Amino acid sequence: MRLVIARCSVDYAGKLTAHLPSAVRLIMVKADGSVSIHADDRAYKPLNWMNPPCSLREEPFEENGAVSRWTVTHTKSGERLILTIEEVLLDHGHELGPDPGLVKDGVEAHLQELLAEHIGTLGDGYSLVRREYPTAIGPVDILCRDAGGATVAVEIKRRGEIDGVEQLTRYLELLNRDPLLAPVRGVFAAQEIRPQARVLATDRGIDCVTLDYDALRGIEHEGTLF
Repeated sequence: MRLVIARCSVDYAGKLTAHLPSAVRLIMVKADGSVSIHADDRAYKPLNWMNPPCSLREEPFEENGAVSRWTVTHTKSGERLILTIEEVLLDHGHELGPDPGLVKDGVEAHLQELLAEHIGTLGDGYSLVRREYPTAIGPVDILCRDAGGATVAVEIKRRGEIDGVEQLTRYLELLNRDPLLAPVRGVFAAQEIRPQARVLATDRGIDCVTLDYDALRGIEHEGTLF
């Protein structure tokens, strides 16, 4: 993990263009090759980012007060992030080592297992692609397809809060960059979904499903759908 605090401007060039004017920002370069740019707000969500596989090229660039330029290029799509560095305030690298990953509580993990086994609970014609579908920012609980063949990403919680909706939103932003999967729709599934989380999910076009754990366990024991 490399953490750089620098005064910089950022330009994105791809399917669209975007510009972040000069400001002090945190640049995070991870061992998987991903690069993200953060401000001192909006919690964990970056201002812009590039997921792997991508390459980073640093080169001197003395123009308009700049000292260097970073070019981050996605090796498949050709999208680019161009960071014009004006001043480096901190540049620190540290090896984090292997991560054990998120350990779900027993009920949440069992809900995922049960729903994957009985994916038709979400609707007629649904089919499972896989559980724990890997992405650069963590695994999606369930990836499946609906009756029309469209891709659906499912985030499962015991109690559905706003942070779970935010987590699914990040997965959807990433998955929809993959032309083999897009368009990807989201389903937020939980035993209980808080009203604020339901409102946020609806606003973002994410469907909400309330799961009956006892009923799903009944399916497992009886081998029949309710």
